[in-house]
Amino acid sequence: MIQAQAWADAQRLWDFQQMGHELRPCSVAIGLGSHDLGVADTTAGFYHQGMAPLIVFTGATSRTTHERMPRGEAEHYRDRAMELGVPEHVILVEPNARNTGENIRFSRALLEARHESVSSVLLVSKPYEERRAYATACKLWPAVGWVSASTPMTLADYVDSIGDARLVVDMLVGAQQRLMIYPRQGFMIEQDIPGDIKAAYERLRDRGFTSRLVPETAEPA
Repeated sequence: MIQAQAWADAQRLWDFQQMGHELRPCSVAIGLGSHDLGVADTTAGFYHQGMAPLIVFTGATSRTTHERMPRGEAEHYRDRAMELGVPEHVILVEPNARNTGENIRFSRALLEARHESVSSVLLVSKPYEERRAYATACKLWPAVGWVSASTPMTLADYVDSIGDARLVVDMLVGAQQRLMIYPRQGFMIEQDIPGDIKAAYERLRDRGFTSRLVPETAEPA
């Protein structure tokens, strides 16, 4: 049972992750691989709305996806998008990235190798990682304009979709930690973290929501 204070703090972190960017047509959409097929659904939806003429799905497998997505996250995302009516020829697959930094670097390299003209990117991630993904992308590919987006849903709806409330809170805490430690390690741009967000993170951490934390000298994950 997650207590009321912990839920309130998780909601604060959830809300902070939402960038609130206005959607606009971009050169390409990049869908970041994960356990959440909703990213593929949302990316496909953006394609059908005319928000991007080209899609890159990026991601290998991880400890949370190696059984559900044995061929790799990007491959399964492509299959899902095609089920939703996205033509195969507008989907590029980047199958090797194992963290957000690699998602951006490897996708950029793939697009440059194909001589694609990219001035703006619609970056599609899980709802609790919009800000983290944006901060990483701006650091690694600053020359393009980034629009950060995710499936529009509430924290309660996301918990229901995952089926594991504690895991979702752990992931929120992990995403927030990275926002605070990765900029000084050179992995992200620096962003202002309001005091109430830091306090919410610390309370959740101290309550034991720590399974997705990384050592403060760790490689990006």
